[in-house]
Amino acid sequence: MQVVFIDIDNTLLDFDAYIRQTMRQGFAHFGLKPYEPYMEAVFHRENGKLWRQIEQGTLTFAQLEKIRWNNVFRALDMDFDGQVFEKYFRAALYDSAIPVEGSMELLRALHGRYTLAAASNGPYDQQLHRLDIAGMKAYFDWFFISERLGASKPDPAYYAYVRSRIPGLTPENGLVIGDSLSTDIQGANNAGLPCCWYNPAGKARPEDLRIDYEIRDLRELLDIV
Repeated sequence: MQVVFIDIDNTLLDFDAYIRQTMRQGFAHFGLKPYEPYMEAVFHRENGKLWRQIEQGTLTFAQLEKIRWNNVFRALDMDFDGQVFEKYFRAALYDSAIPVEGSMELLRALHGRYTLAAASNGPYDQQLHRLDIAGMKAYFDWFFISERLGASKPDPAYYAYVRSRIPGLTPENGLVIGDSLSTDIQGANNAGLPCCWYNPAGKARPEDLRIDYEIRDLRELLDIV
């Protein structure tokens, strides 16, 4: 093993915790009805629909930004300008860095032993800034962020670009770790790379994907590499 590709959101940084925090604070800030836990599931449902379109190449991130919160508010039966909330949401996300438990221990243990590559779908400057304020950026040798690559995981073009920057990457010397079956694991499958599914909630294992390793705590990866 030489190169370890690590997803950012909900693998290194807790995106779900950020969503809860920003909805609670943002709804109060704009005088909307108070946040309730069920609202997070609605956000993830509507956001997930749009990201699947991005992964399929039928929607751009710029288009997502224009419609995401309008879709969420419509589903929540709330009357508010989604683009206004999107601006608030993105500003708050830019400075959000809530580490997933065990993420710093993992990076410290892997640093110097392997080439580490951040592998993420999202805006380039935002993702690097979040890693930086979390104290994680310095541990990485490469940053493969979809906005700069022109392709998103799981598109085979994503790892085609990666291979153009890391010649000699093979199934024998690379490993992908992430929480998302549809992006991280499917992307690794498409690229012919071994993968480790970070599955802290203990979700059912799918039968249509190759999963080489499965962990519930990030520190368990140290027993694999």
